[in-house]
Amino acid sequence: MTTLDPRATPAEPDGTGAAALPTESTRGPREVVKDYISLTKPRIIELLLVTTFPVMFLAQRGVPPVWLIVATLIGGTLAAASANVLNCYLDRDIDARMHRTSNRPLVTGTVSPRNALIFGGVLGVASVLWLGLLVNWLSAWLALGAIALYVVFYTILLKRRTSQNIVWGGVAGCMPVLIGWSAVTNSMSWAAIILFLVVFFWTPPHYWPLSMRFKEDYAAAGVPMLPVVAEDVAVGRKIVIYAWVTVLCSLALIPVAPMGWVYTACAVVSGALFVVESHRLLGRAKAGITGPTLGAMRLFHYSISYLTLLFLGVAVDPLLYFALPFANP
Repeated sequence: MTTLDPRATPAEPDGTGAAALPTESTRGPREVVKDYISLTKPRIIELLLVTTFPVMFLAQRGVPPVWLIVATLIGGTLAAASANVLNCYLDRDIDARMHRTSNRPLVTGTVSPRNALIFGGVLGVASVLWLGLLVNWLSAWLALGAIALYVVFYTILLKRRTSQNIVWGGVAGCMPVLIGWSAVTNSMSWAAIILFLVVFFWTPPHYWPLSMRFKEDYAAAGVPMLPVVAEDVAVGRKIVIYAWVTVLCSLALIPVAPMGWVYTACAVVSGALFVVESHRLLGRAKAGITGPTLGAMRLFHYSISYLTLLFLGVAVDPLLYFALPFANP
């Protein structure tokens, strides 16, 4: 059995043993930039911004100043990018053992660990200064807290030690909600906390289906994701519980904010589908279906759609507010 060692240097056909892998010095500027951007995990950043942007509209109860939206999104992007780059730096040994992540630049050697560490650190400092100077310092400290939670609490302390890693480590992914709210109000509120909890409880039923699909990868890397250490049926039951709690939390926002018909319709319809898809996954697991045919990725992809639709309702509702019978306009 061979192992993938990112430090290994494969031999050239002539047997000289000269390095065959490209490095930063042998790649063109466009390729190098692409490698550094990939370390920031842009798709994850997009999902984080999906929760930041709409919350600003709810906090404003209308359209926030455009400059504030742009400044907050840039600062949030820098913070998320920093956390993701530092995560890649710390997890490069795991990534080398997982097929899904084996092509990341720190594994292939196209970006050096030292340069990645510097890059991640610079992004983090830039995010805090940007938000502090252009938005407010509450948002800046929340961004710094998000970086610390993801890098230290999740990546270093939890990921390799407990099957509950994504549950508590997911707190970092909830912080953009608070950053968006604080950017507008320079304060916190119960509405922001409820949306924080929505993302918190949504994270396990979003991430565990992905872990179910790639549990062999996580097992090979020695990462005790819940699907690695528990049967699919047990994981499915927990997914169903978390999906229900997520939807109930989303409904709690209606009287607290208060929200109108637009958000209520989005929360009820998308939430019902989220719960149904969770139950369907559990049903397939109970039927003994395993592997790709279990359809875990179906729930994973829908969970992204669910969060997007829900927060779209958060943004649109204050703009097209139609009060519910029991709510104050």
